[in-house]
Amino acid sequence: MQHKYLPKFIPLKVFLWATCIPFFAAAQNRLPQQISLNDLSAFKSPSANWSIASAVTADFAKPETMTKKEGTGILVSIPTKGKNEDLFTNMEHGDIDLSVDFMMPKGSNSGIYLQGRYEIQLLDSWGKEALTSGDLGAIYERWDETRPAGQFGYDGVAPRINVSRAPGLWQNIRIVFQAPKFDGTGKKIANARVIRIVLNGVIIIENAELQAPTRGSAFAGEAATGPLRLQGDHGPVAFRNIKYGTRVNSFQVDGTKNVWDANDNPVAIDVKGEPVVFRSFVDIPGKRVTHSASVGLLHHISYGYDLSNGAVYQVWKGAFLDASPMWLSRGDGNARPVGSVVALGDKPSLALIHDDNQAWPDTLAKGVFRPKGYELDEAGLPTFKYIFEGISINDKSTSDDGKSLMRKISVDGPAPKDLFTRVADAHDITDLGNGLFGIDDFTYYVQLDKGVKPIIRPSAKGKELLLPIKNTDKGTSVQYSLIW
Repeated sequence: MQHKYLPKFIPLKVFLWATCIPFFAAAQNRLPQQISLNDLSAFKSPSANWSIASAVTADFAKPETMTKKEGTGILVSIPTKGKNEDLFTNMEHGDIDLSVDFMMPKGSNSGIYLQGRYEIQLLDSWGKEALTSGDLGAIYERWDETRPAGQFGYDGVAPRINVSRAPGLWQNIRIVFQAPKFDGTGKKIANARVIRIVLNGVIIIENAELQAPTRGSAFAGEAATGPLRLQGDHGPVAFRNIKYGTRVNSFQVDGTKNVWDANDNPVAIDVKGEPVVFRSFVDIPGKRVTHSASVGLLHHISYGYDLSNGAVYQVWKGAFLDASPMWLSRGDGNARPVGSVVALGDKPSLALIHDDNQAWPDTLAKGVFRPKGYELDEAGLPTFKYIFEGISINDKSTSDDGKSLMRKISVDGPAPKDLFTRVADAHDITDLGNGLFGIDDFTYYVQLDKGVKPIIRPSAKGKELLLPIKNTDKGTSVQYSLIW
């Protein structure tokens, strides 16, 4: 098993390293224009399957099921038995830097057609291992039925890695597109190009040349401009925050530069066949976690654990860690998640709550928490151990399929009746039934075991979800799953 306190230098090619680097710069760039979703006036002749809503819920478990609430701000397509059509914007674009939030239920299918011609696929691809040009974030294939059987589809581009979120959660896709260029006679002199596609903060496609429109193009030929087209006839989908700009920088590759040149030395900590535990500092918004243990599991799922207070403070999908800041120049001890991160907060995991009005503590008093390190099982999975208020705690998180992280907190011996763990602290918590809760405007889910009764109460942030740690005939423990 791998037990890494210090990283290995893993020689990766530039292409492979770029696979999972979070696209921080693009995420921070402000896009100057936004399509209004107060009504449907920004679109051409919308069919009945399209409407405007204030809120939507896309079902996590039931295929192609979505509900909505009246209001404004969200564009929704819910196909009916009648005529369902795609939606075209009045706006036409050439080069475009486009950012869109979207939500889909289980099994749904949609797409974004740049200029109405080049489809970027939207699909429920959650948890899928082998990706194709038909999966979420892919450039869909071209189509030619004069080609040999089984080869009608071609030239599609699959995502490099799957960072898709679970059905019913909001996701973001950012597409940087360079339109085809034509001379004064109308002759094409440069193909269209997808400079970059960023899904949930991670680059999944880069520098893809488009020889011609993809399958299902609304137009037979190519042109300098065209409308955005949103697919609405395949399955339910919702969109919000449709923002764009027209300033696009061309993609350039410097073939003389080596990934190991000075000031460009990514030190990748990877997960290869067995879990990895890596100690370092980790910076999160507003704080440096100085006692972090980052744990990389199989199926591209990872989490950060704060050894000073027992918090699972973030989870992510994608690659594991970039430890470059630990080694470049004088180094600062910091390592960064390389993937699509969900922040959970770095407050203590356990508290003794004596009455309903007692607030959850932001910090721990001296002597309340004593870390005892961790033990690795035969599979290399760590169980973190600590003493809380004199109680021996075991804290273990696992993932069998890369779709969720199951956390189990157990107590050696009996626990006091007022011992709780805080599972979520968020602006909002939505009870979806059957022990499933949508957290923070459907950023992630919490799944509880059958029969577990949580406490949802107000918090300084909005709401918090608490679970009592109860003594039973089978021992003293509590468990729940994080799904994203």
